Amino acid sequence: MTSTSTVDYQRTDGRALRLTFAEPDGAIRGGLVVLHEGDGVTDGVVLLVASLANEGWLTVTPHIDGGEKLTQQDLLDATDITLDWLVEHGVEADLRGVVGFDLGGTAALVVASHRRLGAAVSVGGQRVTELPRLLDIAGHVTSPWLGMYGDAGDEAGGAEVEQLREAAASAKVATNVVRYPGANHRFDADPGAAEEAWQRTLDWFDAHLR
Repeated sequence: MTSTSTVDYQRTDGRALRLTFAEPDGAIRGGLVVLHEGDGVTDGVVLLVASLANEGWLTVTPHIDGGEKLTQQDLLDATDITLDWLVEHGVEADLRGVVGFDLGGTAALVVASHRRLGAAVSVGGQRVTELPRLLDIAGHVTSPWLGMYGDAGDEAGGAEVEQLREAAASAKVATNVVRYPGANHRFDADPGAAEEAWQRTLDWFDAHLR
């Protein structure tokens, strides 16, 4: 498995951000920003960073603090700094993407609606109370976006995912929303769904970051 490193990235404008990243062994195909869950940069996030680097992507996750006080602007600022780091490491602007799981999946959708990137992927995320907001965001994504959601095995959950698919279809960029019947929002109880979501993630980046 590819090793990871953590650095304190200092910009010339004085802004600083801790980053954990992994580099591919061979040629770099592009760069990916991983947006972590509410628990921060966990072992699972580090594993994801290394796994994506194994697929040829220079992959980096910003350590975003703030918890419940984290604002949308905080998220976008941290993502912008991380995207700049990728450019400084030789990744062209149209070869940059963002991906998030669980809460990070919602964050990736927010970024995809405010920034023009080569591609974005959300795996899981908040449900029910966040649905009206997600519906509004999905209809205005400016980056090609793939969203994958479990419906928790109930009719209401399935209807929510279908509403999100309809909203995303009105965007002016490529979108795809996939529903996994019976899977929860973290995909941790359904290895088959998790494996398929992983492959779809790789395929989406393969198709749009080139």
